[in-house]
Amino acid sequence: MKKFLKWLGIVLVGLIVLIFLAIRIASDPLPQGQEGPEAEALAAKMLNATQQLAWNETRYVSWNFDNRQQLLWDREKHFAQVVDGDIRVILNTETQKGEAWEKEEPLSEGITDKYLEKAWAYFCNHSFWLNAPGKIYDPGTSRKLVKMKDGSAALLVSYSSGGVTPGDSYLWILDETGLPVKWKMWVSLLPIGGIEASWDDWETLPTGGKAATSHSIASLFTLHLRDIRAGNDLASVGLHEDPFTSLE
Repeated sequence: MKKFLKWLGIVLVGLIVLIFLAIRIASDPLPQGQEGPEAEALAAKMLNATQQLAWNETRYVSWNFDNRQQLLWDREKHFAQVVDGDIRVILNTETQKGEAWEKEEPLSEGITDKYLEKAWAYFCNHSFWLNAPGKIYDPGTSRKLVKMKDGSAALLVSYSSGGVTPGDSYLWILDETGLPVKWKMWVSLLPIGGIEASWDDWETLPTGGKAATSHSIASLFTLHLRDIRAGNDLASVGLHEDPFTSLE
């Protein structure tokens, strides 16, 4: 038995080493880029293509994230609602304070804190997929121009703060108009650097902003953003009562 366990340990160590080497081989190094006017001009081109001025004038947005969670965002007051199965959470996205219910029964403070943390993580991730171009000038970001092998220019955006995973970087690949086609990701949640995700099936919202509604991740699976609604009153997102009154 001791000899078997010894050999099992050797095999496991070998597998771990092989997995580590495979990840290193599969990973692309984070590209080097150049900050400056060219990078800012490319950033402006992307913001214009995705109609960020219209996004800036959009107060309410609601959407379904891949049939997992339903979200509502009051962008003016920085409030969000996240519905995950029987759990409904409302929170202030600046303070992460809020309330939670299960089947519309209020949850105790300790349990609420757990669901607030989860809802905050959902909100950060899901709103990023909804409109990541609108966050390229967030505090703690840098923008660099990267020359691609085919001679085209791409925009590398790095985040030193914010969200739940600061330190992530994204290389935006754009079409000739500046509209994102895909990005390559160097993020802490993924062991392999440079994984690609497409930005497909763009829709123009009623307020004029544009949103990509599907993202093919490494050609393995696709995230879908469904039933995106937007407007400047609650009726535009299908509501007649404000769910955030207790956060005022």
